[in-house]
Amino acid sequence: MKHSAEVQGSRHDGLKWAVVVTLLVLAVVGNTYFADQALLYRVLGVVALSVVAALVALTTTKGRELVELARSAKKEIQRVVWPTRPETIQTTAIVLVAVLVVGLMLWLIDTLLGWAMSGVIG
Repeated sequence: MKHSAEVQGSRHDGLKWAVVVTLLVLAVVGNTYFADQALLYRVLGVVALSVVAALVALTTTKGRELVELARSAKKEIQRVVWPTRPETIQTTAIVLVAVLVVGLMLWLIDTLLGWAMSGVIG
């Protein structure tokens, strides 16, 4: 039953995507055509056409799937157990110390190899 609803809903999706592309092309071409107008008006025009294009795109099957994905991602983020402030500080300190140690080791290796090469080259 769900599949037939999806097929019927996607019947006009091609036309809707054509409208979306047309609106976006119109925004770009209009911005170029009205280059002598104030920047504020051009930005408002591009934003308005982009919002309309986004609204049309969200009415397609893929658009509805994107909205559902965003909703489920929001629910999933709410389930995450975030670290406490002390855990975050400790982890950050460990990472900084590790980076410092590795950096010093690489500097030492580079210095020793440079010294060895200058001894070989003369």
